[in-house]
Amino acid sequence: MRLVSVNVGLPREVAWKGRIVSTGIFKEPVPGRVKLRTLNLDGDRQADLSVHGGAEKAVYAYPAEHYDYWRGELAGMEMPFGMFGENFTTEGLAEDAVNIGDRFRIGTAELVVTQPRLPCYKLGIKFGRDDTVKRFLASGRTGFYLSVSREGEVGAGDAVALIDRDPNNVTVPDITGLYVSKRYGPAEVETLNRATRVPALPEGWRIYFLERREKLD
Repeated sequence: MRLVSVNVGLPREVAWKGRIVSTGIFKEPVPGRVKLRTLNLDGDRQADLSVHGGAEKAVYAYPAEHYDYWRGELAGMEMPFGMFGENFTTEGLAEDAVNIGDRFRIGTAELVVTQPRLPCYKLGIKFGRDDTVKRFLASGRTGFYLSVSREGEVGAGDAVALIDRDPNNVTVPDITGLYVSKRYGPAEVETLNRATRVPALPEGWRIYFLERREKLD
């Protein structure tokens, strides 16, 4: 497992459907070592802190392996690393092999997986397609967010080392599946119960799942 690309960007204003929107989704690869701090990488910022950024979304990681899929789906579109707004383009970290709460060492930093990425309309702005958000979520290729448990420096080519596996075994797609499911059967309830026991799961997710469970009683 390794870090293929480190991508950062500052918010910019873009025209979209007759109005001006501020977005930090435009990321570009940067060379050399980059300082990773509790809230973000040096040189990186988010435009709308009510839904983006913060300690639980300090870093967004996206598997490089997904790029081939999207190049097939969206033939002819330029797709440099950072296209999905990710800070880390990774290799060997498929969503279904990553648990919420897993801890990784990259460079001199340590990070914890917190949640899947749920796309907003700004991904559609980046791709110039109104169907982008729907296609992205349906593909299951969401990537995931990480918090920073130890600040450090990272750079393209760094190894990604698993240093602790969360014992609840709730994968990134498990959370996405619980979110999109309209009805919960026994299997979903069992997964939900495990998910609410994961310390790294953000409180907003925990409350959402507990409220859904209450509706089943």
